[in-house]
Parts: sequence; C-alpha cells; structure tokens
Amino acid sequence: MSAHISNVRPDPDQVIVDIANYVADFEIDSAEAYDTARNCLMDTLGCGFEALDYPACTKLLGPVIAGTVVPNGAKVPGTAYQLDPILAAFNIGAMIRWLDFNDTWLAAEWGHPSDNLGGILASADYISRKNVAEGKAPLTMKQVLTAMIKAHEIQGVLALENSFNRVGLDHVILVKIASTAVVTKLLGGNKQDIINAVSNAFVDGQSLRTYRHSPNTGSRKSWAAGDATSRAVRLAWMTLQGEMGYPSALTAKTWGFYDVLFKGNAFKFQRPYGSYVMEQVLFKISFPAEFHAQTAVESAFQLNHEVGQRLQSLDDIANIDKIVITTHESAIRIIDKSGPMHNPADRDHCLQYMAAVGLLKGSLTAQDYEDAAAADPRIDALRDKMHCVEKAEYTRDYLDPEKRSIANAIQIFFKDGSQSSNIAVEYPIGHRRRREQGIPELVKKFKVNLARRFNTAKQAEILDLCQDQPRLENTPVHQFVDLLAL
Repeated sequence: MSAHISNVRPDPDQVIVDIANYVADFEIDSAEAYDTARNCLMDTLGCGFEALDYPACTKLLGPVIAGTVVPNGAKVPGTAYQLDPILAAFNIGAMIRWLDFNDTWLAAEWGHPSDNLGGILASADYISRKNVAEGKAPLTMKQVLTAMIKAHEIQGVLALENSFNRVGLDHVILVKIASTAVVTKLLGGNKQDIINAVSNAFVDGQSLRTYRHSPNTGSRKSWAAGDATSRAVRLAWMTLQGEMGYPSALTAKTWGFYDVLFKGNAFKFQRPYGSYVMEQVLFKISFPAEFHAQTAVESAFQLNHEVGQRLQSLDDIANIDKIVITTHESAIRIIDKSGPMHNPADRDHCLQYMAAVGLLKGSLTAQDYEDAAAADPRIDALRDKMHCVEKAEYTRDYLDPEKRSIANAIQIFFKDGSQSSNIAVEYPIGHRRRREQGIPELVKKFKVNLARRFNTAKQAEILDLCQDQPRLENTPVHQFVDLLAL
C-alpha cells in the first residue's frame, strides 16, 4: 500500500523570506557603507576598464548578433555597446572579474561581492532609460549604491558560515542569489516577487568549482560571475512577467537544494542582514592576485628589497636551500599548487607563482600571468624551492569576525647558512584596518584605469563625479553610464 504524497503547498522557506524582507524593507543608514560603496563602484569599474585591454576578455563581449543596438538598452561602460540588460549584465560582469582585481570577501565561503554590479548597473541603467522614455523619473545612483550594499550583504552573510566550496559548488551561486534579489527590486518587484525569483535562483543547477582548481583551472573562472549576474537578471525579468516561484526550493525533501546539493544540511547564520559586509569588504588595490595571496605578495615585495639581488639568476636560485611560506588553511586549500601552470587563470591562483614574481621583480601586474612572462625559467625555479606551512594562529584569525586577517609570511634560507628576514603581513592594504592608507591608493588605481579608455577631460569629469558623494548619489543612472560609454 503506497503512502500519499501531500500536495499542500508550504510556506516559503524562511531563508528566502529573510532575504526578501531585507531587500524590500531594510533602510541602510550607514554613512560608512555608502562611502565604501562609492569607492567600490570606482574600483570595480576601473577593473573592467583594464580588462578591456585583453582580447581574451573582449572576444566574449558585445551583442550576440554583431551590430545589434537595443533602443533604451543598457550601455556597457568603456565600450560603444548598448544591449538588453541580460546580455549587458554578462558583459559588465565579465569585465569586472576578468583580471581577478576587484573586491573580495573571505569567510567559510569566498567570493567577490562587486561581481553583482554587472546585474545591478545593467538593470538600473535600462530602467532609468525606459522611465525617461515614458516620461517617468529615472533611477538615481543612490539606488545603485543601495543595491550594491544589499547585494554585498546577502552574498557575504550567506558566506560567513556556509562553505559551498566544500560540497564542490562555486561561489558564484551567491552572486546569482544576491543579484536576483536586488535586481528584482530594481525592476519594480515586490516582496513576493523577490521570494519567487530567489527560489528560482536556488532551483537552478549550480556551477561546479571545476574551473578554479587543478588540473582544470581555466578562463571560465573569469566569466562565471558575469554569467551568474546575467542569469539573475533573466530570472528577475521572468518573475516580473508572472512566472511562478517554488516555496520550498531549499527544504523540499529529496528534491530541494539542501538534500541535492548541500549534503542535507541547512544554512547557518552568524548575524542578521545589515551593512556589515560592505563596511568590512576587502579591496584589491596594489596588484591582481587571488586574495589569500595578497599579504604573501606584499611580503615578497619587501624581501625583493632585502635580498632580491641574490635571486636574479638561475645560479643564484640554485644557492637557495628552501623558501618557507607560512600561511592559513584556506590559502593552502585553494592556491597551494605544484607542477606546470597552463594559462593565466592557473597562474593567478597559484600562491607560489605570485610570490616568485614578487621576489624577482618587487612588483606584480596582470601581464605577469601571460605566457610570455611565465616563460621566465627563474619563476619555476623559485617555485620548486617553496614549501607552504599552515600556522594555526593565522587560520584562527582568518575566521575571527573581529579580525578577519589574511596573514602570510615568507622567509628564504640559503645553502651557505644565511637567511632572510621572516617578513609577515597580517592585513593587506585593502583591509578595513588599513582604509586610511588604502583609499588614496585605490583612487590612484582608478586614475590609471580611466586613462586606458578616456581622454584627459573625460577622466577628470568622471573622477570628480565619483569622488563627490552627494552629487553622485543624485545623478540619474543613465547619465552616469553615458559618461562612461564610448
């Protein structure tokens, strides 16, 4: 005798309801969050402008059918493209992430919350242009900054206690969830619409981390977040056409996200949604390196000044006994790599490769990951000397919500018995604890990236607007994006 299956539709999962309540109702009152969001906007756009120098990125951009222009469509900053908001979100998202140089969040799960700007800016630009065409008020950049703060918060709070990488899922799932929620609101959705859209985002099959790890590391990791934020815009748009949601997308027995993809475990939460993540977010300011390696590269730069003259030839490197990199567990799990490096995406996720370049040159740029630079035999010779060792204190402080350090240390031991200083850096320059030092460097980085795309007058106009918080917040979104378009 078979048991009856209940067809009573349950209430929506509380996790999804909490996201919807936050996006629909919560008022952001943190001046620090808005100021940080403004700096984040500058930095994120600048990362996209730099990526436009790389054909591997630009070959993926533009309309599907060459020459297509969408009336009232969203414009792609730094280009002449005007696309539907779904495709524009992919374009912007891919640019932002391509060089692994935008902001970072580190917890049980890792990620880059500014990846959400792809969907946010494309959707807000489209709605702003559409409103103006219909005689309505445009959206303002204050609404973009608010959406950024909330997307950062959703992605970051979900990441604090829930490790998606440990079940083989890529962190871009959190971009999809956060973008879906805030984009649904930007497009005019209500609380129930947000619930429906987010449930669809969880029901989607999710990206595997295959493309982030040896032996398969590849360029998909540079466009995966663009794909996720673009998918979010599509799900939000479908919801607003009346497409239904799935109330127990997470908790449904056998068929729900928890049972299928999370080993039957429910999400855990450390704190309610507010503005914590934007206030605490980590900026990549000085060099494009996977964030767990940022302090290691900074240590390498200091060692270059101390002993760099003893590392410049293969004979010099042969006189090294060992190089010890003292680090934290997450760095060992993600970017401790031996063996051949196959492409730039592989190299910028190898702790030893990044440290080796820093030791040799005292600098690290995106060009250092390209094949021509990687052909330098000294890099692999140094890598072969490196040993990564976990320090329990570094791992504890990495997970401590009051510290959130990302510590690394490097020391070189020579065969003649001499040794370098043990250079340790706990907090990278992009950390909240180094904001006073970091923000001027962030602005310098933005200036360099503006110069890649715009003439001197336009550079000054963009920079002046981006550094004037009240004026930026009151600027219509489409006018801001017009300023950035070619």
